[in-house]
Amino acid sequence: MVIAPESALKKPDFYESKRIQLTSPLLHIGSSVSRLNPFEYVQTAKKVYIPNQEALAKGLLKKGGSFFNDYIQAIEERQDITRLLKQAFGDEWWNAKDTDENLIFPKDAISQNFSQERITDLRPMIRNGMGYLFIPGSSIKGAIRTAIAYHLLKYPDRYQVPPENRSSQIEDRLKNSLGELRNKHKQKFADDQLFMDNLFSNYTLNYQGKILSGSSQNTDFLRCLKVSDSESIIETKVPNKTGKSIPVNFSVVAEVIVSSRFPDYLAKYKASIYAEILRNVKTEFTLTLDTEMLSWFQHKQGMKLPFNNLDELLQICEDFAQEQWDYEHDYWNTIENNPRASGKNLDFNYIRDLYEAEKCPYTLRLGWGSGMTGTTVGLCFDDELRAEIRDICGIQAPGFEAPKSRRTVMNSNGEIKFVPGWVKFRAL
Repeated sequence: MVIAPESALKKPDFYESKRIQLTSPLLHIGSSVSRLNPFEYVQTAKKVYIPNQEALAKGLLKKGGSFFNDYIQAIEERQDITRLLKQAFGDEWWNAKDTDENLIFPKDAISQNFSQERITDLRPMIRNGMGYLFIPGSSIKGAIRTAIAYHLLKYPDRYQVPPENRSSQIEDRLKNSLGELRNKHKQKFADDQLFMDNLFSNYTLNYQGKILSGSSQNTDFLRCLKVSDSESIIETKVPNKTGKSIPVNFSVVAEVIVSSRFPDYLAKYKASIYAEILRNVKTEFTLTLDTEMLSWFQHKQGMKLPFNNLDELLQICEDFAQEQWDYEHDYWNTIENNPRASGKNLDFNYIRDLYEAEKCPYTLRLGWGSGMTGTTVGLCFDDELRAEIRDICGIQAPGFEAPKSRRTVMNSNGEIKFVPGWVKFRAL
């Protein structure tokens, strides 16, 4: 029997869901293991290999002789183990398997080596339970939360933000309590007490005729937003606009330059960090907004919700990205290249070119390298106050703006070419 369309039951529209394509030139999301010691990876001229340590031990034991004991000794003495691997497994040691036929060097843990230097320690990317690289939904949601907070503080009249949670009032309270921020515990929760709790959790819930009060995770209106983890990020090739196949989602180990400036704005080299980084990222995740639940939330002081649908939420993210983009553009255009900076050629012409576009082409800044401007609402505050907070809570740099340092990434030719963390969302 065919049911007339006007008679068919309509599914309630409680949820708005969008599948989002995430792209990024270069991205690093750290794992619970912040650094790998030199014996936990193998560096060659072209590749960096992160072995399955259990499979490596089984493989060496399977080979017999003194290979396993030699490996232990090499680790204790922090020696290079490539010669040992070649002796045990042959010239193509990276294809060796253990007694259970598991690859000792999994394909998804092999990166191109962009660094021309010896990697002193390595910061690995986060992986899921299957061993694949991925982007946690919690990382994306955290960046979205910061964007929302920034938006509310920037447009207090539009959303009727309570007076005590407006930027000017927050700045006054911060100035009067800067000394308390020397306490690490108070640093961690200072923003919650100053404005985050009130902006996100000071709500009542009107549910089935009952008014539920409180101030906790249960009354946090971002409960309405679910952000899935990205799909596993696996290296592949896709056609570009001209039909040519280009590699996406490939992993590199690159030298990250930490730089600041001298008082005359000449670039200053501070340090190098080596990190496992994703290039040409192209993956997907899902945003789901429970619109019915969102309607339950009513702020106790009458503040309006900053968005009612996913399009408005994504616009908030883009606005925050634009603020960061403009700030970074201005910073890099004040910095003078320094070809003799402690043995490094600090040439930031590519970085200035990157920020030349007036309209930010990205939706958010995500993960490692986002820095103070991407992970806090600091751009809402007075420059001098922001610098004072940095001096108290972080590394002191009296007389300099906050943030003082930046992270940029070298390509395989030793040129400073990339900035980490910029991501673009496109609804599918």
